[in-house]
Amino acid sequence: MPTPHRPFRSTLLALGVGLAAPAFAQAPLDLKECLGLPEASARLACYDRLAGREAMVTLPASPVVVPGTAAAVPVSQAATPATLQQSESSFMSRYWELDQADKRGTFNYTSYRPNFFMPLHEMKSVNRRPSTPTRGTASTLPRYQNGEAKIQVSMRSKVWENAVLPGADLWVAYTQQSMWQLWNHEQSAPFRSTDYQPEVIYVVPTPASWQKLPLGWSWRMSQAGIVHQSNGQPDPLSRSWNRVYAQVGLERRDVMFNLRLEQRLKTDSVVGDDNPDVQDYLGRAEAQLMWTPGRSTAVLAWRPSLSGKGSVQLDWSYPVFNDRPDGLRWYAQVFQGYGETLLDYNFKQTSLSLGLTIFKF
Repeated sequence: MPTPHRPFRSTLLALGVGLAAPAFAQAPLDLKECLGLPEASARLACYDRLAGREAMVTLPASPVVVPGTAAAVPVSQAATPATLQQSESSFMSRYWELDQADKRGTFNYTSYRPNFFMPLHEMKSVNRRPSTPTRGTASTLPRYQNGEAKIQVSMRSKVWENAVLPGADLWVAYTQQSMWQLWNHEQSAPFRSTDYQPEVIYVVPTPASWQKLPLGWSWRMSQAGIVHQSNGQPDPLSRSWNRVYAQVGLERRDVMFNLRLEQRLKTDSVVGDDNPDVQDYLGRAEAQLMWTPGRSTAVLAWRPSLSGKGSVQLDWSYPVFNDRPDGLRWYAQVFQGYGETLLDYNFKQTSLSLGLTIFKF
């Protein structure tokens, strides 16, 4: 049974042949005529006519998308170094979602402080008699070793986007750090210390007109937060304190600088205070310098104290797999001073830690 579309197809075919026929009619019968032309441009035009290229319809090129790659960009829209610089967001903006282009909504859990497992944490000495002015001295501790493992888990989530001020966000965070006597089989590998730290953070991006600072630095953000930290132990090992802080964040290409000022929230009485002198050892400020040259990351944190105590900590990481810099990374940490753990806030410590971290946010 003939289909109703066949006459229409025949008409289209005849029309196409009729349109193409004049072009093919102008083509030479063979290559001899083309070869006999003296001018190179004339010979090329002759070859084109012989091949029938004039009868072909030229369509605009479409971008080709290769699986796993971005679509091709027309030359007229290709990014120049200037446009790339404008379109690429900074590390600090991506981390704290400062620019509107970097915002990812609420209740998406991401990393906060480094998440690491360091099976090698070697201390110069272990605190065998922890004490505070109000809780006395603990004298019945297991026989802890100088070598242990150090573990930290830290997460955060934005709970309010564009909170009150333009572009400002409210975050909640939780960090837990444990010292595990992993190699102390004589004592059944106990956990020597665990610190719990919930936190609320209010992040305000700096308006573009205020960002520019001397020497190429940019003032990217301001923060305000409240922190609770405790170790969940009974007396005489109980340690806890609450504090508020204000912080500013500066950035210059692959270098970031954070400066934080802290104020402890006093308890109702000295008797109810586990560690009334904690800020004499840990200080009231923290300066942090972060450098991300290539695939490495290096962070130097300094907590000064008016009493001459405080601490210095250096962290370094490098990807285990070069094609996944935001995945599993080697991690090294050196600490010197007071407060590596809340239990040891008034015990001077020097330690070296080696292990792995996951660098993802």
